[in-house]
Amino acid sequence: MLKRMLYRSCGILVGMCVLSGLAFAQNVADCRDLPSQAELKSALTAARGSANGGFNLDMWGTVVNRDGVVCAVAFTGQDRGSEWPGSRVISAQKANTANAFSLSKNATGIPSLALATANLFSAVQPGGSLFGLQESNPVDTSVAYGGNSTNFGQGNDPMVGGKIGGVNVFGGGLALYKNDGHGNITLVGAVGVSGDTSCADHEIAWRTRHNLALDFVSVGVAAAFAGDAAHPDNIIYDITQDAKGHDVSASGFGHPMCFNTVDPKLLPPASHP
Repeated sequence: MLKRMLYRSCGILVGMCVLSGLAFAQNVADCRDLPSQAELKSALTAARGSANGGFNLDMWGTVVNRDGVVCAVAFTGQDRGSEWPGSRVISAQKANTANAFSLSKNATGIPSLALATANLFSAVQPGGSLFGLQESNPVDTSVAYGGNSTNFGQGNDPMVGGKIGGVNVFGGGLALYKNDGHGNITLVGAVGVSGDTSCADHEIAWRTRHNLALDFVSVGVAAAFAGDAAHPDNIIYDITQDAKGHDVSASGFGHPMCFNTVDPKLLPPASHP
């Protein structure tokens, strides 16, 4: 009797492992339209080498697919200790946010609206159009902090294949749009970058996306409210104080200025369809 119970338990465990492996393989297969870990690392490193403002620190970057599954994680420094450790999960959180709140154009005519995480800061404040958004979709801590730390930022980072979740409302997350060469633009996921000031994170994320040729953005709030048609989902610096000393964003999608901020309009233009 005991032997049969042990065999049955072992069988259940093996079955669970097989199903888990199949699920993981399916998640990884869904990353086929997105950069590999090596491609992300190369694009991120090149972007970090530009004049992005901030403290000139090394960075973490994460790519998720359209389902929010982590596809690649990379860093730019010598090792995982060369960047702020907390920025690994923040980069994934930013990628999840940009993917979760951006759209592809569909058959009913809903536009391919891209919302960068930088566009959310003012919108989620009390009285903002998206107030409370930052409290939704919590990070899955088992995905964020599981696994062997020596694999962080490598091809086998423990986050890869898992749904990270999380909402972040400052600069560094951008939706990824692919052009199939026939005029069809598809939202395939998002990239998140963290490791410096939030303004520098946005700059580096923007350059990283451009380096990956996944920046075919056509509609965004920066074009609509800040007159920046060349950078539709760019960061907007329009927060000023009203007569009562309260911070107010003219567009409703503004972001605070950071230390050593550079002009966001000096970024390469998004590639329009």
